[in-house]
Amino acid sequence: MPSLPLRLSALILALGLSACDDAPRFTKAEPGEARSGGAATVRKTDRNAFSLPSANLSPTRRLDFSVGNSFFRSPWVIAPSTTTARDGLGPLFNTNACQNCHIKDGRGHPPTADSDNAVSMLVRLSIPNDPAYAKVIEQMGVVPEPVYGGQLQDMAVPGVAPEGKVRVDYDPVPVRFRDGTEVELRKPKLLITQLGYGPMHPDTLFSARIAPPMIGLGLLEAISDADILANADAQANDKNGIAGRPNRVWDDAQQKTVLGRFGWKAGQPNLNQQNVHAFSGDMGLTTSLRPFDDCTQAQTACLQAPNGNGPNGEPEVSDNILRLVLFYSRNLAVPARRDVNGSQVLAGKNLFYQAGCQSCHTPKFTTAANAAEPELANQVIRPYSDLLLHDMGEGLADNRSEFQASGRDWRTPPLWGIGLTQTVSGHTQFLHDGRARNLLEAVLWHGGEATAAQQQVLAFNAEQRAALLAFLNSL
Repeated sequence: MPSLPLRLSALILALGLSACDDAPRFTKAEPGEARSGGAATVRKTDRNAFSLPSANLSPTRRLDFSVGNSFFRSPWVIAPSTTTARDGLGPLFNTNACQNCHIKDGRGHPPTADSDNAVSMLVRLSIPNDPAYAKVIEQMGVVPEPVYGGQLQDMAVPGVAPEGKVRVDYDPVPVRFRDGTEVELRKPKLLITQLGYGPMHPDTLFSARIAPPMIGLGLLEAISDADILANADAQANDKNGIAGRPNRVWDDAQQKTVLGRFGWKAGQPNLNQQNVHAFSGDMGLTTSLRPFDDCTQAQTACLQAPNGNGPNGEPEVSDNILRLVLFYSRNLAVPARRDVNGSQVLAGKNLFYQAGCQSCHTPKFTTAANAAEPELANQVIRPYSDLLLHDMGEGLADNRSEFQASGRDWRTPPLWGIGLTQTVSGHTQFLHDGRARNLLEAVLWHGGEATAAQQQVLAFNAEQRAALLAFLNSL
């Protein structure tokens, strides 16, 4: 443990950066701050830290969680098969099990140079919006690429050609701190090869997305629309350059436009629809909400391949399986924070606020009383996200819109659990495409509305940078 003078000097260093700054001054942890997920918070911090049920689930309810977990983890097989409860994989797909992308329920990563398949990173496809496709844009948020659809699938069942292969190369991007320290960021170059169905549309837009962590999703779903929109209004009124906006997306079940909150651009309205679209796009599995295979009209072998639908048209993923996977994904608990009263963590927290990071990474919400699961209701949670879209600048732009999100917009990702990424996922690759190899690189990629915060961090010296990272790693 650092000596008292050293601890005090670290704190004073953070507090003294700007005498006129009006950011909060934290000298100790806030009440309940360690319990990021409220009463649902778990204490385990090992490799299974993201795979535990909400701490306040009863033993009976944990049985449903375990069954949902089995469908999340186990592979699906090609139809026809004697394993009728799990057949119907493909014909086109990215993986055969949810767990393959969300390894240990954690964060995905880009493919390595020797990877056969991207697996935990997928590539979204579309072409520029056109008024002629107004209905498609209203319901899908994009105009899919005509031959390959809205997502590149690099695997397929026998007799069907995969859509292509994904590779990522990188260009170096040097960055210098005010104290002279240099770091080298890496900017990805996405390469699509071995196209199975001919050339793509010449104006095809691409967006690489790694699988996000699964923790706390039910708690995020339990935040009221009113609270999310109130933050958007407050940011607009502050006129400080931060102006988060809600995405408005199509709800397949309600057949209307609603608030978006899930996905890298907040393109999905709720967890059930997020799961349904993942079953469809990632594994080629039908559900009652999306009862067709993910084949375009140009992919005739895909359209003609056997499927796992029941004799009366029952979908490959039954409503009961879908319900259990939904319950599982709603109740993956958030781990407790570590060392919340540590002097370096507190110094880093002050620096986080001084840089203005909390303007988008909203620390705290109280979930709604009418949450989908009673264990998730009325919980004081600390996700460090406003679930709003922000212009993150040209450096992070994928130049691909999605509903009301522009090509420079990204939803603020929650930060809870981020310090356990190495422990759970075995790597520290962050941002939507995994370009950042550590948290400092992730911060330095911030631009657009976050430019002022990035510039503050670039002015930090080594001790201050270490404190900021200590705080982030405590989350």
